[in-house]
Amino acid sequence: MAQQTRKQDMGSGSIPKLMMNLAIPAVVAQLINMLYNIVDRIYIGHIPDAGASALTGVGLFLPILMMINAFAMLAGSGGAPRAAIAMGKNDQATAQKILGNCFCVLMAFAMVLTVAFYIFAPQLLRLFGASDVTLPYALSYARIYILGIVFVMIVMGMNPFITTQGFAKFSMITTVMGAVCNIILDPILIFGFHMGVRGAAIATVISQAVSATWVLIFLRGSKTMLRLTLPDMRLDPKIILPCLALGISTFVMLSTESILNISFNSSLSRFGGDVAVGAMTIISSCSQLVTLPLQGICQGGQPIMSYNFGAGKKGRVKQAFKCQFLACTSYASLLWILFLTVPQVFAGIFSSDASLVDYTVWAMRIYMAGIFSTGVQISCQQTFMALGQAKISLLMACLRKLVLLIPLIFILPQILSNQVFGVFVAEPVSDILAASVTAFMLFSRLNRILEQGSKV
Repeated sequence: MAQQTRKQDMGSGSIPKLMMNLAIPAVVAQLINMLYNIVDRIYIGHIPDAGASALTGVGLFLPILMMINAFAMLAGSGGAPRAAIAMGKNDQATAQKILGNCFCVLMAFAMVLTVAFYIFAPQLLRLFGASDVTLPYALSYARIYILGIVFVMIVMGMNPFITTQGFAKFSMITTVMGAVCNIILDPILIFGFHMGVRGAAIATVISQAVSATWVLIFLRGSKTMLRLTLPDMRLDPKIILPCLALGISTFVMLSTESILNISFNSSLSRFGGDVAVGAMTIISSCSQLVTLPLQGICQGGQPIMSYNFGAGKKGRVKQAFKCQFLACTSYASLLWILFLTVPQVFAGIFSSDASLVDYTVWAMRIYMAGIFSTGVQISCQQTFMALGQAKISLLMACLRKLVLLIPLIFILPQILSNQVFGVFVAEPVSDILAASVTAFMLFSRLNRILEQGSKV
């Protein structure tokens, strides 16, 4: 009866109410999930006498972290919408097979990535711009975090399957539990046991393990509509390949974020030194205040759009998109105002080093100048995903970073007299251009996509 009620709500309930019920817990979960990524940096940045160098070193691990997240979301973000579309068609068996196949692929990813990143961590960190001063901090953090990749895969890859069933609060609890553990353990291990960056990494791995255990208990429990079972883990190309095809756009977004971070760090290290790389670490952490809640809003809109797309209810799909678009653009605009008016507040959270804070304030105003358009970009690109449009979603994911931003990072410093300014200003230029193109593509194609109906 509870399952039938949830399906009825998706198909006929109030769209704004559904969006709030699903999006608010998802946004809270994303904000808390952000703590996994930045709370370590906040504590590390305040380590006496070594905070600035340690913060820069840990920031150099970001490309590896982003690649780990990219592989997790390749299965999670691709499988969850397809499971929702199948549920909208009352095909519960296929939806459950999607869950099992995605879990199997996630475990395979975990094994390969753990071995590869652990062995090649020193060489990769050097490639990312580590100096003799920052490499020891980066390597100490990386080697411990890498051993916990399997927990990251379970949390990030399986949690979308909880949200897509309508259990947004349970999904939120996944990240709440881990984040609370991380916040408690970080100061104890970093300062109490004098473990420094190694303590931060250990705290994060333990916290991810707690969250992963919760996810597995839920997906094997009685409340879930999609149950994780061994027979459904038998890989079927007809099941898993369409999921990976849809998830490739999110994978590209996150993996190119890794390439992007490498490009930023290498250019900034060349033109501005360690202080510029340290500023970029703080700025990239602050930018998650925009991108992660926007993804949370879209996680609330995705099940509604996917379910009603599968059920052939075009009007409800459009209404859900309008709610999502308005929420995303409003939130991004609010953060844009804050970053441009009080950047010193955000910079001061991460470091007590006056020179690093001053440099970050200057750089943040440049980097964040076009962040308001991110709400348009993410909302429209994620709508393509919710409607199963893998190819166009992938194209839009590639546009901002691969086509625009990464080339501009290297081109603009050669044109402008202030080379560091050229590196940072590449971000707002690409943000605004990519958002304009993505919005045009969605608004010009939405009616056609809905008329054609689901091809899945």
